[in-house]
Amino acid sequence: MTPPPAWTQMPERGGAGAMRLILRIALGLGWHVGHALLYPITLFFLATAPTSQKRAVRRYLSRALGRGARWRDLWRLYFCFAATMLDRLFLLTGRQGGYRVQIEGLDLLKSAAVAKRGVVLLGAHMGSFEALRAVGAADAPVEVRMLMHAAGGAADALFDSLDPTRAAAVIRLGQPGAMIEAREALDRGGVVGLLADRAPRGERMLAVPFLGTDAPLPGGPMTLAAILHAPVVLGFGLWLGPRHYLLRFEPFADAIDLPRATREDALRSWISTYAARVGAVCRAHPYNWFNFYDFWQEDS
Repeated sequence: MTPPPAWTQMPERGGAGAMRLILRIALGLGWHVGHALLYPITLFFLATAPTSQKRAVRRYLSRALGRGARWRDLWRLYFCFAATMLDRLFLLTGRQGGYRVQIEGLDLLKSAAVAKRGVVLLGAHMGSFEALRAVGAADAPVEVRMLMHAAGGAADALFDSLDPTRAAAVIRLGQPGAMIEAREALDRGGVVGLLADRAPRGERMLAVPFLGTDAPLPGGPMTLAAILHAPVVLGFGLWLGPRHYLLRFEPFADAIDLPRATREDALRSWISTYAARVGAVCRAHPYNWFNFYDFWQEDS
């Protein structure tokens, strides 16, 4: 499967100049002004989104909601994404005043840090990973690194310019020494994150049940977790409302095991378990999932 451009590239339809203008307005005039701008911005991107994208969004929402998705459901999903992008600007520049963050399962990370035994954090393109990175601050003083392929684009460049530590926290897959860096971070009791619901071009995919229908999910993230052989925790930074997040951490596995003799079946089983948990979170928080393309390959 070769997915279309990620949803995080959507703001680039407005151009890098427009993004910098929004940044100056939001940070210069404050969060409330920035939040008010989300309404026309959301309307613009929803109105100009390709028909194929809106069709894919409607299909996802219908599965997650258990009913036919309406126009207002599409609006809420686009608005949720826009809100998390606005919050990134403030979180990355240390402007955390006024934010409410509920945390569930933080002891999983604290106990691992104390024992100097790091964890692999499996996430998804859901909510805000910048909110998840907040656990590396006062509440849970752990190192947080992210294993990911190079993305590039105006949005990433802008966010990296706001917080230089963001780029430093990324371990680029495919680069020499990437797995050594990840292993060393784990040995220091840190957290190494992987987003396991999307893959770059050319990665092997396995069809597993997701929201009631088989969908192709990548095998690479689970294979990397098995190679790192550390406890695995699921993590989600869920947007609950204006400046309000739920950070949820839950145990997934003591370690991912892929025995040589049954590797294929074991890999599919682990991916299926992951898909079931992500699907449950999608049903509980349907407007937080940001894979805005033909995820189930129904138009192929």
